[in-house]
Amino acid sequence: MELRTVRYFLALAEERHFGRAAERAHVAQPALSQQIKQLEAELGARLFERSTRRVEVTEAGQRFLRHARRVVDAVDRAVDDMAALAAGSVGRVSVGFVGTATYDVLPRLSHLVRTELPGVDLRVRGELLTPDLLDGLVAGEYDLVLVRPSPRALPAVRQEPLRSERLVAVLPAAHPLAGDDDLDLARLAGEAFVVHPSGDRSSMHRRVLDACAAAGFQPQVHEVGETATLAVLVAAGLGVALVPEPVRSLGLHGVRYVPLRDPLSIDLLLARSTERTSAAVDRVARLIRAATAGGTRDSVGGPTPPTEEQP
Repeated sequence: MELRTVRYFLALAEERHFGRAAERAHVAQPALSQQIKQLEAELGARLFERSTRRVEVTEAGQRFLRHARRVVDAVDRAVDDMAALAAGSVGRVSVGFVGTATYDVLPRLSHLVRTELPGVDLRVRGELLTPDLLDGLVAGEYDLVLVRPSPRALPAVRQEPLRSERLVAVLPAAHPLAGDDDLDLARLAGEAFVVHPSGDRSSMHRRVLDACAAAGFQPQVHEVGETATLAVLVAAGLGVALVPEPVRSLGLHGVRYVPLRDPLSIDLLLARSTERTSAAVDRVARLIRAATAGGTRDSVGGPTPPTEEQP
């Protein structure tokens, strides 16, 4: 039994007229009539009562009509689903975020996907370090990851810059320098610094230490794995920190963010596998680019958040 024959049957059952059914099915009337006869022979039942003036569906035809509609509806849904998959309107996409991108890009992306790609199953995971994200990307755990620059050579991974994020000093709200309009980093010499992990675990660790060295000092450091924890420790008075400006999105009380007099920045990159892709991944990647357009003032032209969070 061919699908087109089932469609001919549906056309005749609904039109009750061979001429109109043939026109609807875009087939010659003799050909449609022949197909219906072959279908009846195959099923061993008479599906229509024919007369010179009208066509009536038999009891057997009524029963077969229910099956035929389910079959055709299922096929049509499958075709539509495959077309949506090819267009990137459906599918599953997993995205991993480095710590700071968790706070502003992740919620924006989630909103954009819900609004523009409601058929896409978006899986997100945030507050991760760049090496873990790149490992997950290579292993197939993620389709897309937002990371910091890494010295690792990954031939099956393509990276593109999203934005350059300005670094700001994070100070306890009661710190003597917290009310300054900008800050010479050298004035933080002697302060304990809360930083991301050392080694190859975080590019921010090296960026902060290099900035302090350029300012003429080597800080005592306390290492933490998550940016949110870093900011909380600053609020608790356990040190100061340098962070990308999107950390402001945390809205944490008890800290103030002070711009550096000599601007420093760090890049945010989008990485993806060159060996695995889909239309849905491509469309989510485009939305990630749109989501990063609401970032810091210097890099993307968006508004600058307030400079202080009151305790």
